Amino acid sequence: MIGSGIFVSPTSAFQRAGSVGLTLIIWAASGLISMLGALAFAELGGVVPRSGAEYVYFQEAFGNRHKFFGPLPSFVYAWVFVMGLRPAEATIIILVFAQYTFQPFEEAYGQDLTEDQKYYIIKGVAMIGLIIITTINILSVKLYNTMQKLFTFSKLAVCVAIIIGGLISLGQGKTENLKDPFSGEAPSVKDIALAFYAGLWAYDGWSMVTTVTEEVKRPEKNILRSICIAVPLVTLVYCFMNLSYMTVLSGDEMINAPAVAVLFAERIFGSMKLIAPIGVAISTIGCALSMQFGVSRLCYVAAKNGQMLSVLSYIHRERLTPIPAVILQGLISCIFILSGDVANLIDFASFLIWIFYGGAMIALVMLRKSHADVARPYKVPIVIPFLVLAVAIFLAVVPIATDPNPKYLVALGFIITGFFVYIPFVYYKVHLSCVDTVTDFIQRKLNVVPTDDTVEEEK
Repeated sequence: MIGSGIFVSPTSAFQRAGSVGLTLIIWAASGLISMLGALAFAELGGVVPRSGAEYVYFQEAFGNRHKFFGPLPSFVYAWVFVMGLRPAEATIIILVFAQYTFQPFEEAYGQDLTEDQKYYIIKGVAMIGLIIITTINILSVKLYNTMQKLFTFSKLAVCVAIIIGGLISLGQGKTENLKDPFSGEAPSVKDIALAFYAGLWAYDGWSMVTTVTEEVKRPEKNILRSICIAVPLVTLVYCFMNLSYMTVLSGDEMINAPAVAVLFAERIFGSMKLIAPIGVAISTIGCALSMQFGVSRLCYVAAKNGQMLSVLSYIHRERLTPIPAVILQGLISCIFILSGDVANLIDFASFLIWIFYGGAMIALVMLRKSHADVARPYKVPIVIPFLVLAVAIFLAVVPIATDPNPKYLVALGFIITGFFVYIPFVYYKVHLSCVDTVTDFIQRKLNVVPTDDTVEEEK
């Protein structure tokens, strides 16, 4: 669950909350909301014990209810997830990697650089990061697993160092930034919603365990157990990290710092200040690597169900990596890198995420009726999905109603585009001859085959 969000979201959350006290409340409340959502997903994972998270939940809840509208939610989810949401999330993480990688060099050599030059350097570093993770995911699953161990260690080490540094500062009596914790201008309803966007985005890994349900031993017990341990633990880590940031840094520094952990490290670690940017850069590139790797699972399932191009489920004949899906994710992320920034991409991604989380809560309620006889290893109190649904509606409606920013309209555009793709190509199964030509070209150039072919050869 601990990703790059905790290294970038504190700035956005604090700026929108407007005070130390409300910021900490939002981080704690975000943890509680994530816990409630995760518990609801635990029930969904028990009723529908298949990998794919919302995709399979929407299929099970709505798929057989109507010939046309039944499969639509799962397709729209897959379409938005693959073509917009996941690449945007990966781009956020890659841009954080670029900011933290560039920050030490900016301090040493950036005095003569203009803001435009710094902007393009960060974009260039992000492109290098994207090339690195795409190459790793193309080359080897074993290499991916090895790199993940290093990235996870770096991430945890930085989090622990920040918490210890902040607690030491508190112990030394540095409390001036924490006095009058609720002083400042009261935020608007929109600002509160956007502050929750920042906080909840950092927690967003809570749903990921249900994307690999089939690979979890005894999922009926272990998924619930992992949620009950992980979410409260991460909530404590995030709250203490934010407390550490706000103990050491003033409000203006929190808002204006391009890389908040770097500025924190300069104040606390002195000559060892490079620990933060190096550790964050390593951990964020690992997070982006995992995100790009994981979306290939949904590509595979959706393609097998005839809801995505079949070539997206193809894997390399020898390396067994899903090269077409990985390259597609790399290309879309490239577009987001060139056109977006971290704050706007977080708002864009969070807006979409909570639309689908709301849909998952509706699916849970529907499955209570349509699958009433299915054994449930765990059954959440019915009030919980309704509470999470209310949060989802609030987070989806308030920002676009109070400020119809183009980023939200673009997000809605991805959903609407899914409808226009679904009607001819999924419902009516229109097949273009050029698709066969493109598939054949990709298959020959990338040396990829359908997974069934690979299985047959291995047998």
